[in-house]
Amino acid sequence: MIEFQTIIFSLLVAFLGIFLFTGSRWKFFYILYKTVPRDLLGAFRFLKVNALLWLWETRGLTVARVFSSLAASHPEKIAYIFEDQEWTYQQLENFSNRIGNFFLPKRMNRGDSVALVMEGRVEYIGTWLGLSKAGYVTALVNTNLRGDVLIHSIQAAECKAIIFGSELKDAISEIRDKLPDLEIYQWSDRSDTPILDGATNLNSALDEVEPDPLLVDIELAGPRDKLIYIYTSGTTGMPKAAVINNLRFMLMSCGVYSMLALRSTDRLYDSLPLYHTAGGVVGAGQALLRGITVVLRRRFSASKFWPDCAHYECTVGQYIGEICRYLLAVPPSSYDTSHKIRLLFGNGLRPQIWEPFVKRFQVKQIGEFYGATEGNSNLVNIDNRVGAVGFVPKYAGALYPVALLRVDEETGEPIRGPDGFCIPCKPGEPGVFVGKINPKKAVNDFSGYADKKASEKKIIRDVFKKGDRVFNSGDILVMDEYGYFYFKDRTGDTFRWRGENVSTSEVEAVISNVINLKDALVYGVEVPGNEGKAGMAAIYDPDKSLNLHNLAAGVKKSLPAYARPLFIRVLAELPMTGTFKLKKKNLQEDGFNITKIKDAVYFLEKSGTYVRLTESLYNDIIAEKVRT
Repeated sequence: MIEFQTIIFSLLVAFLGIFLFTGSRWKFFYILYKTVPRDLLGAFRFLKVNALLWLWETRGLTVARVFSSLAASHPEKIAYIFEDQEWTYQQLENFSNRIGNFFLPKRMNRGDSVALVMEGRVEYIGTWLGLSKAGYVTALVNTNLRGDVLIHSIQAAECKAIIFGSELKDAISEIRDKLPDLEIYQWSDRSDTPILDGATNLNSALDEVEPDPLLVDIELAGPRDKLIYIYTSGTTGMPKAAVINNLRFMLMSCGVYSMLALRSTDRLYDSLPLYHTAGGVVGAGQALLRGITVVLRRRFSASKFWPDCAHYECTVGQYIGEICRYLLAVPPSSYDTSHKIRLLFGNGLRPQIWEPFVKRFQVKQIGEFYGATEGNSNLVNIDNRVGAVGFVPKYAGALYPVALLRVDEETGEPIRGPDGFCIPCKPGEPGVFVGKINPKKAVNDFSGYADKKASEKKIIRDVFKKGDRVFNSGDILVMDEYGYFYFKDRTGDTFRWRGENVSTSEVEAVISNVINLKDALVYGVEVPGNEGKAGMAAIYDPDKSLNLHNLAAGVKKSLPAYARPLFIRVLAELPMTGTFKLKKKNLQEDGFNITKIKDAVYFLEKSGTYVRLTESLYNDIIAEKVRT
């Protein structure tokens, strides 16, 4: 209560200060009138989050301990529903205990990592939860990865073992010989599924294990200990393993719960991948920490989304931007409004389809949020502001220290003033979004990646004063005069397509290996009617030896569908700077507009082949007559 009173007093002092020193008092009063209710509600909910995290941290609680306490208090309550199969809290507690007891005596040390490569199902959650009870860290590997990228992801987290689902048997078989020292365990839905040579049948093994609670020493497992790794492309290079400790997991799950006023009686529909933060932490975590029943789906289906929500009587649902577009593309049906969904939350809902989406599906509240998996700067839209990813009152910097910094458009580097410090953006001015790093507070901490060098690259030092540090999100946002933030673009060499981050350097490396050309540039281009940016590759081919058939086959074999370039531009000349650096900006500005591009451009058809982009085909894509 004292801390809440302090917040209110600080707000009032800030209001008075703005009033006394502003030259436009009427405008100040108008903005005050429009934002104070929002700000007070946000401050109250923010305080609740911090109070809960403080309580759990002082008690030394972990995600596993909180879940076990929920299982003890209501063992028969449904925790998860998957394909009409209901899992009670006690059933999941027993399964996770079996996992923990099975792996506890293995030849691994506390804190070692285990890779989990499995499609979404309740056992997925139970597996990493059980491993955490035994003191191990689970690396949640993207199930779309193959070959060298999959190997890199496993090695990046220094995994000592792999647990994989039988549906991914071929992917593991392909890399098995390159990881000879790793123990491999196979999980199968069916008892008659063939087991990969050299793998342990995890189903049979668990049948011999008792579900006794694990006695974890509080000194060996605490709130700030690593819980899982979640992979992110970041701004450059191969996937990086972002560290998610127990407290970070709690913050992301409980932050959404409190800021969007979820209820323990809600039923949440989660059709997102469990290896992602959105589906696996923010969504699935509601059952583990807050007692909400969560409905899981193996994979997202646009045609089944609203029927599922109605069938399972869900009151809350999740999305990513692409999901909303897919749902609008489905022909109207009675399920559009016969569901009980009162709140949809997620990230990436395009402002252009926001209002049509709400109108068609009659969703009372959209909880758009913003945040990087590994970041410490998160925002939440709690009041249905169309297009906004959240807000921060301009006078609340001491309570939640985030900011927008001016950056160089070419390099993405912060611009510094004559005093050597970074320059904050004014309302309406786009800039990179950053959050001040404070290890003492869970909401401001930055745990980084398994790779310490990669972690250091995300930190900007001496920002507003000597010695301070901020987390660089790599995202360009803009803030209006009311304190609302709007997502604008990404800096660096990553773009987002089909709800996934695509690393341009990774795709460039694959293309170079496939076609034996030294120079290939990959970048994102906007395609009408689509969220994010599609991949486009500019390939230097002066002697016209490029084999498009081999290129298509190579990218199909080595890259997941979302990372395959949709457009290919064949360059006769290589754009370079005076310091011999390849230039992407001009190419990106040209996009795939063949009316101003003299080079040959090709388009990846649904058949998986590249065809020449003619003026007719170009016009059909622009008119959204061709599905991309």
